This record gives sequence, C-alpha cells and structure tokens, in this order.
Amino acid sequence: MSHKGEDTAGGKMKIPYYPGCTLSTTAKAFERTAMSAAEMLGFTMVEIEDWNCCGASFPLTQDNIMGLAGPTNVLIDAKKECLKEGYEDKVVTLCSVCFNVLRRTNYAFKEKKDKLDTVNFMLEKDYAADTNVYHYLEVLRDDIGYDVIKEKVKKELKGLKVAPYYGCFLLRPQDEVGFDDQYAPTIFEDFLSTLGCEVVDFSHKSECCGSYSAMRSPENVEECAYNVVDAAAAAGAEILVTACPLCQFNLDEKQESIKAHHSDATEIPVVYFTQLLGLALGMDVNDFKLDENRVNPLPLIQAKGLV
Repeated sequence: MSHKGEDTAGGKMKIPYYPGCTLSTTAKAFERTAMSAAEMLGFTMVEIEDWNCCGASFPLTQDNIMGLAGPTNVLIDAKKECLKEGYEDKVVTLCSVCFNVLRRTNYAFKEKKDKLDTVNFMLEKDYAADTNVYHYLEVLRDDIGYDVIKEKVKKELKGLKVAPYYGCFLLRPQDEVGFDDQYAPTIFEDFLSTLGCEVVDFSHKSECCGSYSAMRSPENVEECAYNVVDAAAAAGAEILVTACPLCQFNLDEKQESIKAHHSDATEIPVVYFTQLLGLALGMDVNDFKLDENRVNPLPLIQAKGLV
C-alpha cells in the first residue's frame, strides 16, 4: 500500500472504495463520517462504478461456486477503477461483512485456482485474484499512521469510556482475513487511544451479536446482544464502538426489548468508530445523525463536554 497519505504524484492518496448495500441505506452516517475524515487525513475514497452486492456472506460449502460470483464482480470493478485511474490494485471497505466476504474470496482463489478458473468462465472474465482488499481501519493504521491522526485531533475524547466491539467478521478466520490477532486484537484499542478515549476491555468484544439470526430468530439475537451490552456495562463502558452495520443495528436496536426482558439491563449507546473519529477531528456533530440511534449518544457526549 502507499504510505503516509500521498500517492506517487505527491497529491492526496486515492483509494477505490466499495460501499456495499448497507452503507448506502441504513448506515449512511458511517459512510459520511468516514469519507469526511479521509479528506481531513489526506486521502480520498473513490466509489467504484456500477458495484453490486457482495453477497453478504461467504459461501462455506466447497461446491457453491455461484456464491463467489457476486464478490468477484466487485473485485473486478475495483480493478477497472485502479487501471483507469492509475491507482494501486486495492479496494477499501468500511463494512466488516463486505470486507470479510471480499478478502475471503481472494483467499479462496489463491488456495484453489480451479475455483477462480470456474468463476472466470461463468462470468466471461479474466480476474487474477490480484485486487487487494483492505479495511478502513487498516488504512488508518498502516497508510496514514496514528501519529498523523493524533496531530490532526482537535478535541481529545478524554473521559469517554469506550468499549471496542470487534464482532465476528472483522478478524475471523484469521488465516483468511485477519489483520490483527483474533484472540488478542489491539487495532481498535490503539485507534481509540489515539483519539484520547479511555479504552475499556471487556469479555465479549469478539463474541457474536446475533448476526443475521435477526431474520429468523429475533429472541436469540436479543440474548446475544444482551450478553455483549451487559458485559460492556459491567466493565465500566459508557459507549460501544463498532465497524459493522449489522452489529450496530443489533446491539442498538435490541436494547429496547432487552430492557423489557431484563430488569438489570443498562442502556449503552452504540456508534461507529468513524463517528468518534469525526468528533475528535472537529466535525459538526449534527452531521452524525446520532438521534437516529435507538439509544442516543448525544446526551453522553454533551455531558462529557465534547460538543
């Protein structure tokens, strides 16, 4: 990847960006704050043209070749953008699920070339599994650098007790997608510390939020969400931060029913990491759409004197 925010021409680093379905619908605040923060930190995310859904889940059966067609198309579109504009062969995404699917697709092709050959035959394409997939957090850590981010911070988020929630998709399986230790990750903690947050470690930071079970078993999702939120509250967290629209929805939306079924439940706001980044960089908090959350983070942020 390029280093410290500059491309070979000496200007802003430009990276093809794959939004995925949720970032264009229910998670617009995630995208808005990420793109604004990118500009403030010296890089531009260029949305790839004519993108399609990544499939939202990586096919686990060996013979489900059709399940690889969607993400392969995304990677091909990103490759086109790179060739057209002269960028490196890479694409960045914000959604943990999209990241998981795209990076695992490349891994599957590199492990078994016959799968790549079959998908290329089906799509009448000639993809070489050479579009590198990165998460936005990786760009912040490896391209921009926490030292640069710290210099850009206008308001340190001191006194804000934040629990980083990784969930299932960001780091697992480690040999296929991991850019950090799946059992003892630090990328969120290091990032939040850079912003001045008080990082709260808790037992359920890599446990499942319930994922897509919300569609068929909402009571199971509620229990999973309760376990995560309860563990964060017990550890002293005031706010949860995530990189996954599905996690944010489940953990935030389910707190109303959790409160109805668990008398000991503590409400905790759940936000995207880019919203805290935007806050620290001095963005207008009104652009974050925090009032759209089931548990509004704004009263907490105001009480901490951060706006």
